Amino acid sequence: MPTWQQLRDVKLSEFSDAADGWGKVSSRANAAKDRVDNEMRARIHETQQSKTAEGAVGDLGRLSRNYQYLHTECGLIRTALDGLATELAEPQRKLKQALEDAENLKFTVESDGAVKYPTTVAVTVPLAPGPGVARPGAPVPFLAGKGEGGGDPNKAKAEDIAERIAGAVRDANEIDGRYAGVLRRLKSPAGLDVTNEMLVDAAADTKDVQKNAKFLPESNIPKGKSPADNKKWWDGLSQEERDEYATLYPAAVGALDGVPATVRDDANRMVLAETRAQVQLDRDALGPAPDRMIMTRRGGEPVMIENPEWRKWDKKRGLLDAKLKGMDAIQARFDRTGEADRSGEHPLPEAYLLGFNSDGIGRAIVANGNPDTATHTSVYVPGTGTNLEGINGNIKRMETLWRASDAMADGSKVSTVTWFGYDAPQSIITDAPQSGYANEGGPILNNFLGGLRASHEGEPGHLTAVGHSYGSTVIGSAARQGTLPVDDVFVAGSPGEQVGHASEMDVKKGHVWAANADSEPFLKGIPIPFIGDDKYGGVNIPFISSDPVPEIGGWGHAPKKLDIDVLPSWIDGDGMSVVKPLTPSNPDFGANIVATDGSRGHSGYWDEGTQSLLNQARVTVGKYDKVTLEP
Repeated sequence: MPTWQQLRDVKLSEFSDAADGWGKVSSRANAAKDRVDNEMRARIHETQQSKTAEGAVGDLGRLSRNYQYLHTECGLIRTALDGLATELAEPQRKLKQALEDAENLKFTVESDGAVKYPTTVAVTVPLAPGPGVARPGAPVPFLAGKGEGGGDPNKAKAEDIAERIAGAVRDANEIDGRYAGVLRRLKSPAGLDVTNEMLVDAAADTKDVQKNAKFLPESNIPKGKSPADNKKWWDGLSQEERDEYATLYPAAVGALDGVPATVRDDANRMVLAETRAQVQLDRDALGPAPDRMIMTRRGGEPVMIENPEWRKWDKKRGLLDAKLKGMDAIQARFDRTGEADRSGEHPLPEAYLLGFNSDGIGRAIVANGNPDTATHTSVYVPGTGTNLEGINGNIKRMETLWRASDAMADGSKVSTVTWFGYDAPQSIITDAPQSGYANEGGPILNNFLGGLRASHEGEPGHLTAVGHSYGSTVIGSAARQGTLPVDDVFVAGSPGEQVGHASEMDVKKGHVWAANADSEPFLKGIPIPFIGDDKYGGVNIPFISSDPVPEIGGWGHAPKKLDIDVLPSWIDGDGMSVVKPLTPSNPDFGANIVATDGSRGHSGYWDEGTQSLLNQARVTVGKYDKVTLEP
């Protein structure tokens, strides 16, 4: 517990200098992690393929994990020391002001904080005249003939000074006790291996510092603001403040649109590592499975039933395994940095984790290449069924698009982003027909895209929104509800955009592109009245496309158009459609309908070598004259 003399004499700059030192260690550890991930491991991927190389990559992965742990823990020590210095500054200032006031009044401050002062009023018996002593909180004596306080102004001044000294010391003691406990707990066990337990402990350390570091409240971080406002806040911080916010509130900073991609990546990787460690420990704690079937008696007869305890165990196991699968898929993308394609070219660039959350169905935003420095960026919005567990396929689609785009970019930097930042519908039957998911996701997408605009370095980059299935509906809803801040929109297998024409998509004329996989007739040649197209010699044929989503889903998400031209035929019983959904693949929507040769089914738009993939890449890098269109 500090005395007033210790509070007066403490050199707060020493705490700040120590904080700077720990900050440098944290920054160097983070730089070392990046070098291990994006230079050393990437170089092995580019140049070697062997069991030995795989072992080296694994060892480097553990080294990267160690550096990340150092980055976090040293950053917390820096923040705690800086917080101690910052918070002690105010009570020290109050103390020094009180001491200065005492000196100016010729008062004496004793070692216990009492203040001696010269009396200025004659005092009658029983109190003899002479110097007085004021202590904080002491009752004011009655001096005969003068009323309370005896009318001596020095006494009141001395008592005020004594109370201010005591108050400063009380505040300093509270601050000292808070930070002493935090700093004592910021320690690591000996050894070179960073375990799951250590990462979980690091997360607990972060919460501990959050709770005690009152100088840096989370409420200072913008919430519900525009990306431009977020950027303004971030740009207004010192580098030290940025480091402290990112270390202390990584989830909040990592989710902040408008903050640089490098900052969001560092913060979200910290959250990912600590979350995965906790989920793995929870999974391990489940232990082995109980017996699935148990014997019981019903009506006096023995019967086998499914064990309720097994059902509980299996449900927990399934949820935890799903989270682990998704997080491992993200880590696997980090590990593939530098990995070339089959031809040995186009090694994958550094990956950036621009968003992550494991709650519910999860969230993950993964970029190939830095969108802040890219000339061309495509942001892909996946559709129904997207969740953290199955994020791997969506991440790989954007790897494929990155390679195809990089091959056409003439040396320009390209970034492709998997944006799973909304609550995607999970059931194609009960959820996908509903518009609520898109209505909620649209504004979130606009904020993310606006954030890429705000954080981009130099001249504005070329930005494309790519939507698959229900993801395209999210893009359309974003345009309908606000301003979609992109240059091009490319949709594949779209069930509708919630708008009836390409001109409503917030891009220049001719910059909406739509892909629909090749169709195949169902029950070809059999005349059956059907709401569909007639392409086979005047016979009414129900067409079941290899991607049926635009034809079926369009009845839920696309505005409808009455086709007057076919009305007489319909009245005559010809069976042709009168009302048609205005999906992007409908010529009346006004989009460029691109060729999809080679694409089959609802998920074939990213198959290598298909016209669908190549056309996406051409739009991504702005080579519009090379895009092949349907006749």
